[in-house]
Amino acid sequence: MEVRRIAPSGPRPGVIELELRELAQLFNSMDPSPFHERDLDPKAEEFIVGWANDYPHRTPLELIVHLSQTPRDPSLVAKVEPAIHGYFAELVQLTRRELRTLFSIGRASLLIGLAFLAACTAASRLLANLGDQPFYRIGAFGLEIAGWVAMWRPFEIFLYDWWPILRRRRQYRRLACMPVSVMTPENEHRARINVGSSEGSR
Repeated sequence: MEVRRIAPSGPRPGVIELELRELAQLFNSMDPSPFHERDLDPKAEEFIVGWANDYPHRTPLELIVHLSQTPRDPSLVAKVEPAIHGYFAELVQLTRRELRTLFSIGRASLLIGLAFLAACTAASRLLANLGDQPFYRIGAFGLEIAGWVAMWRPFEIFLYDWWPILRRRRQYRRLACMPVSVMTPENEHRARINVGSSEGSR
């Protein structure tokens, strides 16, 4: 399996070309679902998403699948585009649930962290009021540090963890609506003939 990118000329969309021996390589052979409902092969998904990430996020994408063997059932070719769109649309829903779950964990972590911080702050002040000895000062300072350390997890979620998931969701949305073409040996041959004829008539 090979993916190669065509350098865009003018307003041409970001083209991802996937070269396969047969159509079955595009989908997960272990998935028992009907052909048009199968998951993509992990390597195919990795290549498609990886090349899509190389294009600016506003660049329209296009996937061209080149087959070296003509499918035994030609009707399967027409099912490739809706199958790919459906797969990435499902990933959009999965990332939406992932983001919702992350924010739910973040809210719970924030409540726990605030409660622990309040308890540590109260204990720190109580300890500081017991005396001015180094032991009390160190203990009070340590409790304040422990309280703020407990706040790191909600800070991490709300400041850093959510945006990579959002970025993946936006990318999956692009892939869920990109045009998909399947080139078999027959239609590629016809395309070359048409190109040659048009050039010869100039």
